[in-house]
Amino acid sequence: MASSNNGVSENGKGLIVSFGEMLIDFVPTVSGVSLAEAPGFLKAPGGAPANVAIAVTRLGGKAAFVGKLGDDEFGHMLAGILRDNGVSTQGINFDQGARTALAFVTLKADGEREFMFYRNPSADMLLRPDELNLELIKSAKVFHYGSISLIVEPCRSAHMKAMEAAKDAGALLSYDPNLRLPLWPSEDEAREQILSIWDKADVIKVSDVELVFLTKNDKIDDASAMSLWHPNLKLLLVTLGENGCRYYTKNFHGSVDAFHVKAVDTTGAGDSFVGALLTKIVDDQSIRMRQG
Repeated sequence: MASSNNGVSENGKGLIVSFGEMLIDFVPTVSGVSLAEAPGFLKAPGGAPANVAIAVTRLGGKAAFVGKLGDDEFGHMLAGILRDNGVSTQGINFDQGARTALAFVTLKADGEREFMFYRNPSADMLLRPDELNLELIKSAKVFHYGSISLIVEPCRSAHMKAMEAAKDAGALLSYDPNLRLPLWPSEDEAREQILSIWDKADVIKVSDVELVFLTKNDKIDDASAMSLWHPNLKLLLVTLGENGCRYYTKNFHGSVDAFHVKAVDTTGAGDSFVGALLTKIVDDQSIRMRQG
């Protein structure tokens, strides 16, 4: 764990705390087939916030994960994977009454995915506000989260408390909605809840698909992106897959091309992007100074 010196560890790296779900992804051994047609599955660690934390440490940054896992073999395996990758697990709780979440992931021929989740409820949904490691959260220089933790109580209240504690302690708030519609009661509920905390974040990353969903506008352009701007925001990013990404601040915007590769599996690509971004900006005070 980083020291409480404004989230700066002994090696000079600012602490990035990632909050939310971690689960087991079951990935077909053959791509381009339905779940029913898959001859077998490989288990892999997943969950966007956890992916971000591991991306940070693999790039030389300092990260911690806050969330809840089942007190089962999968849960302890996932905690071990975090530790093996240098991620602090001091923010993890284990639930004896609920299992670690599972997701079956279908890989389509183009490398894109479809998800089927098993969480009725899973341990991550049951994290309570009183279980939060507030000392760890308050030591963050960047506090990162998604929207899946907003879907049900008590995790929603834990999310709100953690976000508030981090903000009050001076952390930069980073938000990647990571839309997973099958987990929400309805599209309208997903849109409403994702946007309910929109104005809290300093940095927001959305995909082109999420931009269309949130704005109800099929156009993926600057005007559509800037319709999501809010006065407290410092940086808005729209990822465009093979077309790179666009970035927006209050005073300027631009684009960055993607590296051209053959897409085999896009799972975790957005999380890797966010991890790299946060690792780069956590110790860059300029983003905190710019008003947009």
